[in-house]
Amino acid sequence: MKVKVPNGRIIGLDLARAMAIIGMMIVNYKLAMEAQNGRPQWMRSATELFEGRASALFVILAGVGVSLMAARARVSGEVKQLKAIRRTLLRRAAFLFLAGIGLLVMGWSADILHYYALFIALSALLLRLSDKTIFTWMIIILITTVFQSIFLDYSYGWSENYHEYVGLWTWSGFVRNLLFNGFHPFFPWFGFFLLGLWIGRKDWLKQQDNRNRLLGITVVITIMAELFSHLIIRELTPGLGSEATQSLFGTKPMPPNLIYFCSAAASALSIMVMCIQVGERWKESRWMQALISTGQLSLTHYVAHIVLGLVPLQWLGLLENGSVVFSTIYASLFYVAMIIVSVYWKGRHNRGPLELLMRCWE
Repeated sequence: MKVKVPNGRIIGLDLARAMAIIGMMIVNYKLAMEAQNGRPQWMRSATELFEGRASALFVILAGVGVSLMAARARVSGEVKQLKAIRRTLLRRAAFLFLAGIGLLVMGWSADILHYYALFIALSALLLRLSDKTIFTWMIIILITTVFQSIFLDYSYGWSENYHEYVGLWTWSGFVRNLLFNGFHPFFPWFGFFLLGLWIGRKDWLKQQDNRNRLLGITVVITIMAELFSHLIIRELTPGLGSEATQSLFGTKPMPPNLIYFCSAAASALSIMVMCIQVGERWKESRWMQALISTGQLSLTHYVAHIVLGLVPLQWLGLLENGSVVFSTIYASLFYVAMIIVSVYWKGRHNRGPLELLMRCWE
């Protein structure tokens, strides 16, 4: 079975979406099963590598996708076409927002879709902005994030284990969670989206030499950010305390800070570039076709891994088991099932179930 790929589509981006989904599943299942402190240590450390990285890749890919979607209209300046794209983006954002709210109502506090919806809605207003302006807004968001981390209490509203957000369904609580201290708040997560929007306007993803340079730069930035974080935490912990230094200079996604953003963005771009390289090299192979199919159904799989993956465990009383081994194996097996379903579905339909529903909504 060969996947139908529209002309000009970069199939490596679909592969990157498939990689983002498995990374998010590993993190989300560990969170849902309260396995953050589970053993063995090496497996817990391995799963921590995906924290804040897989979701950052997911958001950057969204920005790249919007940029590529609007490229022709933006360059030509066709007003009617730009208006049509804006209308599509706003309707898509509304669909994703409702889907995200549905997951929140079910009790999934780590939902990314309602944040994702905000980013896409705002992107409809940014289509005609220059590359320089978009990059400037990204910097402004990062600077704002730095001041927030210094002067505001990130833990406000959260339960002790960060599983429940008190006051989420009040106006003030919802806005605070959305903009400041949720799982993927506007500051700085919209910066990831803007980075993707900016990258998508360049030729770097389509030209081999430029991709190689981008890969080299992002790998170096990732290593430097992690090394700087390690060194400065070691030096300042005796004076400031572990909690303060980890909050200000760590590379964990909660709370997000400037060093985390640099590390997560660079590592996400590295993965994206490698996926493009691998996608071009083995695009005809069956395993690549299967993963491309999986990436093209990423919205369906995201919702399914919560609704079909976690709800049955809750019914069986197996959800809060505290085992990182169980959460990782379960995520891996569920992902294999997703791949099989994707291959079957794409052999008969062009779009996934939720992707098709969103298309009709648009």
